[in-house]
Amino acid sequence: MYDRIFPPKKMILPSGKVVFQKRTRLPFILLILAGLTALSINLTGFNFPVLMKRIGHFFVILGQMVPPNWSYFPRLWDALLSTLQMSLLGSMIGAVLALPLAMLAARNVIRSPWVSGVVKVVLSLIRTLPTLVSALIATYVFGLGPMAGLVAILLFTLSYVGKLLYEQIENVDMGPFEAMESIGMTRIQAFRYAIFPQVLSRYLSTSLFCFEGNVRYAAILGYVGAGGIGLLINENLGWRDYSNVGMIVLALVVTVYAIETTSEHFRKKLT
Repeated sequence: MYDRIFPPKKMILPSGKVVFQKRTRLPFILLILAGLTALSINLTGFNFPVLMKRIGHFFVILGQMVPPNWSYFPRLWDALLSTLQMSLLGSMIGAVLALPLAMLAARNVIRSPWVSGVVKVVLSLIRTLPTLVSALIATYVFGLGPMAGLVAILLFTLSYVGKLLYEQIENVDMGPFEAMESIGMTRIQAFRYAIFPQVLSRYLSTSLFCFEGNVRYAAILGYVGAGGIGLLINENLGWRDYSNVGMIVLALVVTVYAIETTSEHFRKKLT
């Protein structure tokens, strides 16, 4: 039936040979997307008229955040500093731990497919776990506070940097590695001097990029009791004190922008 509706185009070559162009699958893909969209609207209860009717309340809340309550800044300084500390420490520890795991996951370095396969599965499982869920589990293990947020950020950084790093390792030039092994170096020594220098700049760039995102993630971890500035956001939203929320958001935006600008500068230097 598809062939009847969208028949293949026929072309005649200068030699007189008749060839048929490959049929486009675009109408079929669009039909599937339309069906999935309709199913999603039905399951989620999406209502466009309600959206248009109530979207104005969002701007009312934004209006109440302006001007921010400047006198509230001294009270949020400690929470903001705590957010930055757990983001930085979690990113650093996660990036360092990602290096040996990435080496174990790279099939061109570790000859055993079982070892590399298991490590890749572990990294995938950790990566699929949302950061909020990791933080919630960590609060039951380590208690409420920044320690739980640090663990959640550590796990995310470990899985994210580890995946990108082992993919980079699997695409390096293996000539120097094999040469160093042939002169008697161990596999770890050959990795240190032959492969690691090839991926070092991208490894550092990925770690910096991950740190940028972790600062934003850490801001919402307070909703599950993982400490940081998210606790203040949750508290002030609960009390409908939107001027304080405006001050928190402004401080967070300025902080994240400064970190991203600095990180982008160093990442350009590395590449």
